Amino acid sequence: MKTLEADRLILRSLTLDDAPMVEKYASDYDVAKTTLNIPHPYPEGGARDFISSILEAERKGKIVIFAITRKEDKSLIGLINITGNNANRRAEIGYWIGKPFWGKGYGTEAARAVIKFGFEELNHNRIYALAFTDNPGSWRIMEKSGMKHEGILRQHAMKDGRLVDLTYYAILREEYTG
Repeated sequence: MKTLEADRLILRSLTLDDAPMVEKYASDYDVAKTTLNIPHPYPEGGARDFISSILEAERKGKIVIFAITRKEDKSLIGLINITGNNANRRAEIGYWIGKPFWGKGYGTEAARAVIKFGFEELNHNRIYALAFTDNPGSWRIMEKSGMKHEGILRQHAMKDGRLVDLTYYAILREEYTG
């Protein structure tokens, strides 16, 4: 069982027991609209299926996912993952935080911990992240985590039947200060 520690957070292995809280936060339209992969409305029972599939991908070495929990009460407040094969020594991080916890610095704290993990444990050279251009909360997390803006991927993805632009950030090992 993997665990990362930050000032106010514990990032721990995701389990099926987390399904009720994942479903609660992922069901919020304001959370779903900030991600490519969370549907709205969120299907009842969908969190169990999601967690089962993501844990299978993790067993196959395709992803490492963490439940973001607060130290003070052990409550789950979001998810963060890192994906990427090491042939090119690069990986992508993705995250979401439950709406009640927005604007408190938890996303930045979790991202910094996973970036450290990516460089120090997984031996990546480059870690990147993408966000909708109209989601400044997400790209501010990237900036505060030490990532640099590299550009806009115009009409790069589909969300709710429309083409959307994504902003692209990355940090290199040589820029990482720990």
